[in-house]
Amino acid sequence: MSRNKHEVAQVTSDTSPQSLSTHLSATPPKPGKLLRLPAVEELTGLKKSTIYAAVHAKTFPAPVRLSARAVAWREEQISSWAAGLSQSRAK
Repeated sequence: MSRNKHEVAQVTSDTSPQSLSTHLSATPPKPGKLLRLPAVEELTGLKKSTIYAAVHAKTFPAPVRLSARAVAWREEQISSWAAGLSQSRAK
């Protein structure tokens, strides 16, 4: 069931301005970039076995399954992991 703009405006015209913002949202945020294993290795300096061992130990972000035989990591999670690592070394 899809509604056109006129139907959405009609449905939401009776709502308050505060609830209107919850019904009509801006463009959804872009999904983050996905990195395959070679890119993760390049960014982190780690090799495949170390990455998967850290995933298993829950000290590294888990990959996202793309298909039965393909995975990737979210770029923002790898960046956060690297930032946390550099902060802990600075202390």
